[in-house]
Amino acid sequence: MLEAAQLLATLCCTLFSGAALYINLVEHPARMGRATEIAATVWAPSYRRATLMQASLAIASLLCGVLAWLLGGGVAWLGGALLIGLVVPFAFVAIMPTNHRLLEPGRDLSSPETRQLLDRWGRLHGVRSGLGLAASLVYLLQLLGA
Repeated sequence: MLEAAQLLATLCCTLFSGAALYINLVEHPARMGRATEIAATVWAPSYRRATLMQASLAIASLLCGVLAWLLGGGVAWLGGALLIGLVVPFAFVAIMPTNHRLLEPGRDLSSPETRQLLDRWGRLHGVRSGLGLAASLVYLLQLLGA
């Protein structure tokens, strides 16, 4: 049971991290290379689809990491779980206000303010990517016995 929890925690965390990195390194820069209206138009459906996947992976990794710790895997599993778990409250507290502003009905999608909000969103999402990568590193080092 311990090994399954460790494997699932690591798998979910690394999948989260890969998706988050892809968004920060590929998807968001690509859309920001277009006109603001186009960037904002494609951001909304991407955000909605990615939210469900990434939140599920982060929560699953958190729960499996805590379970691994409870089953005797060591305190590092709890540390990794807390790191990946931080992406959820960070999203609610730091990113959600920006999301709500970007999704406001009647927003001028070509405005400089929209561009600034999209830039801000990218930086904030980078924090989530960093937390995921840190948690992945903790988990992977534990699996490798380091």
